Amino acid sequence: MTGTANPYAAPSARVEDIHDNSQTQPIKLWSAAGRMGRLRYIAWSILGSFAIMPVAFVAGLLGAAIGSEAVLYVLLGAAYIAYMVFWALLTIQRCHDMDWTGWASLLMIIPLVGLIFWFVPGTPGRNRFGAPPPPNPRGMAWLVAIPLLIFVVGIVAAIALPAYSDYAKRARDRKLKPDEYQG
Repeated sequence: MTGTANPYAAPSARVEDIHDNSQTQPIKLWSAAGRMGRLRYIAWSILGSFAIMPVAFVAGLLGAAIGSEAVLYVLLGAAYIAYMVFWALLTIQRCHDMDWTGWASLLMIIPLVGLIFWFVPGTPGRNRFGAPPPPNPRGMAWLVAIPLLIFVVGIVAAIALPAYSDYAKRARDRKLKPDEYQG
């Protein structure tokens, strides 16, 4: 039986879909390679947008000190371009986590469609873009929850404060006119 294959022999092919799920890949913020989970994507997007605030403050101070608005616009433009590149790289990594190509990050251009990056979970385990991202640290959930909570409280306050001031004004006007009492 030389030269013929043994039909009872164990398979000798490499099986790539069997892997150890405990392996993770490191997070690379300024790279288009790799994967990033939902919570980390939201947290870094929020931190990146907050990082522009001190730049805007310094740009405003420099523009006022020099007396030129052009300095303000140039510095803010450079900061926003850097943030957009950072955000695009994060979104590409988020696409990779969902096993989508990086070109799917162009969906962010369409209003409200970009929310899929917040709600669609990543693929469990390894996919064609590598090992899964590491688990989130405990503080990552708070880093996302606090700005979102401030956002919701701000909206409620924007609705409630004018309504309350209108109510207080009507109550004050009613106190001034006792002849309208209908008790």
